[in-house]
Amino acid sequence: MGMTRGPDDLVRIMDMIGIDYACLFNIFHDNGRTGNDLTAGWTRRFPARLIGFAYIAPLSDGRAIAELERAIDDEGMRAIKIYPPLAGAAIDDTRWDTVYQFAHDRSLAIIIHTDMRPVCQPRLLVRPARRFPNARFVCAHAGNLPEARLQAIDAARRCANIYLETCTTFRSPGVIEQLVEGVGAQKVLYGSDMPVMDPRVQIGKILTARLAPADVSQILGLNAVKLLGIGGP
Repeated sequence: MGMTRGPDDLVRIMDMIGIDYACLFNIFHDNGRTGNDLTAGWTRRFPARLIGFAYIAPLSDGRAIAELERAIDDEGMRAIKIYPPLAGAAIDDTRWDTVYQFAHDRSLAIIIHTDMRPVCQPRLLVRPARRFPNARFVCAHAGNLPEARLQAIDAARRCANIYLETCTTFRSPGVIEQLVEGVGAQKVLYGSDMPVMDPRVQIGKILTARLAPADVSQILGLNAVKLLGIGGP
């Protein structure tokens, strides 16, 4: 979020492109509270357009739960973001269990960065997804690279509560079709990584994929509406 001048600038970009909602999180601080406060400032400015995700590290002494309760209950955030490379704890490390249990108890989505680094390979999602079946695990970037993408598809096939998100710095043709063929359009979610990446490119690869119009609609929004309860209480 530091790459725009502020929330007004972000919403202006969204309007230019035709994006109704954007999901926000801030991972650029050692403690979750600082980033979550910055996120909350943006979502309070545009509550009908910007949806906050609570960023959290595997904190001890109940601090992770306290911060999640504050972010979810007080600030109205709708999902959780974790970033294993910064946290120094692999996706399946038991230090995340309090976070996963919180998501399980509340049926929340957790978006998790994935690639081929040992701490965040998509195959590691299977163990927590099975242990915490009411949590919905979103595999960010669907692994990003071809080998990790195959892991992501396999993990989503094995676990009903694993979903694949599409944004990536790589532009390989056919990736969206590969994800849909592998797990079904109902488990694929559009992501942009804006403002780090141009959302037009990320939307374009979905619009130009060889998919049925109904599949495109699911990926570009309907799946996220269902997963996040947008429009609900």
